Amino acid sequence: MNIDRLRQQLEIDEGCKYVIYLDHLNLPTHGIGHLILESDPEYGQPVGTPVTDERVIECFEKDRLYNDFDDLPETVQEIIANMLFNMGLGRMKSFQGMKRNVDARQWDKAADEMVDSRWYNQVGERSKRLVEKLRQV
Repeated sequence: MNIDRLRQQLEIDEGCKYVIYLDHLNLPTHGIGHLILESDPEYGQPVGTPVTDERVIECFEKDRLYNDFDDLPETVQEIIANMLFNMGLGRMKSFQGMKRNVDARQWDKAADEMVDSRWYNQVGERSKRLVEKLRQV
């Protein structure tokens, strides 16, 4: 997967902040939408605390959900990563039907699962663009 292209796409959709900030759900976040977890060194730090470029990249590279992520088609990797950064790992795990169909390499059914979610209507053009991309795989 072209990591630079993925980062560029996510920086458009998510932005990239080198400080701790509160996301739309009022949860502490940094970088390209990385939800700060108890296991993160940033946990408990106040909003506005600086985060290094190296740390942003480290979090960007470790935020994954699929064990066979590297074996998926590049476009599918980009879609999953985009959704993961948008929702966070916890909410992304609730997309079990999508995951089941991605694991089975049934792209249209996985796209149907995306459409059949609250997320689809909440994020507007982003979701429509990602669904269309998945249908073209």
